[in-house]
Amino acid sequence: MIGLAHSQDNKVNVTVPIQRLVRAIQVSQGEFLLLLACCHSTVKQTQILHLLKEFCPTEIKEIALPPASETFYTTVTELLGSARPQALIVKGLESVVAIDQLLVSTNIMRDELRKRFQYPLVLWVNDEILQKLVWLAPDLKNWAACTIRFDLPDEQ
Repeated sequence: MIGLAHSQDNKVNVTVPIQRLVRAIQVSQGEFLLLLACCHSTVKQTQILHLLKEFCPTEIKEIALPPASETFYTTVTELLGSARPQALIVKGLESVVAIDQLLVSTNIMRDELRKRFQYPLVLWVNDEILQKLVWLAPDLKNWAACTIRFDLPDEQ
């Protein structure tokens, strides 16, 4: 069992969602695939990302969007530079100050994502960002192959 320590007495099983994410990343090598990974706690997100990198044989590049980001495409391409990862995980959307503007511009520029990112692109989101995607970037949201939920209980 792949698990995260939730308390001293139990573990939260994240085997199924991690396996789904690993499988999706592996089968889409060399082609654009948008995946949404939903987790509400940045601490748990970090733990899950550590497990994902441990169990996924694919080289995964991880970047965090700065809070001052205004456009997704430009920010990500600048952070990547000349790197061409096998898979890319983008986190930090929940901390972007101008998130509405960022999502609207990303929806408009979505074709550039498909052209430029020839690898799986995983966006780490929470329910608030997921809802904003539905309303502000519906075309981009519809491109997502799936939303993989890591619905872990909150710390007691």
